[in-house]
Amino acid sequence: MYEKIVSEQLSKLEEARSPYVIYVTDLVLCTHKFHMRKHYPELTLTFEPVVALGSIAHWGMETLFKEKGIEVEVEVSRTIRLDDKVYTIKGRVDAIDRAGGVVIEVKTARSSMGIPKEHHIKQLNIYLELTGFEQGILVYITPDKVVEYSVTRKPIDLELEARGLVEDCYHPRYSWECTYCVYRKLCPYYVPEQQRRT
Repeated sequence: MYEKIVSEQLSKLEEARSPYVIYVTDLVLCTHKFHMRKHYPELTLTFEPVVALGSIAHWGMETLFKEKGIEVEVEVSRTIRLDDKVYTIKGRVDAIDRAGGVVIEVKTARSSMGIPKEHHIKQLNIYLELTGFEQGILVYITPDKVVEYSVTRKPIDLELEARGLVEDCYHPRYSWECTYCVYRKLCPYYVPEQQRRT
């Protein structure tokens, strides 16, 4: 398991340096993290038990999806132009049920409080935009429940979202992000927890 998780991370390391590759997750979280990753991609290499649990849950769901004939880990991308530069927005959808016309995104969480999360809905909406599907399902796996939320595609301007990222407009986007960020010790926008509470 360790080797699988780390090898996936290592395979993305070189791509993570490219200033012209934007991951879907970059569009929903702190924009400065994108810029920090371009300079220090090695800091993203990690093996945390909570990440391993999430990976195990995803692998289990993938097995169930495959048994039902649903495609898993579907790569999606779109090229956009901002000023004179070309960027590629990339992501990997957890599952697509083409027969049902549904994009499925699986999330693990420590608690079912506050779900569905705003950034997860936005991430799924971006996947809907990239795939052209109208309907999505967020599947949450938490210690106390497994629950699904339906999401209907809403218009989203990917160029505007990408511009906000490239111009580093939202740092942090959510107050909790700094707590979990691998770049917090290097980041000029880091907000200590006690300041976030006030």
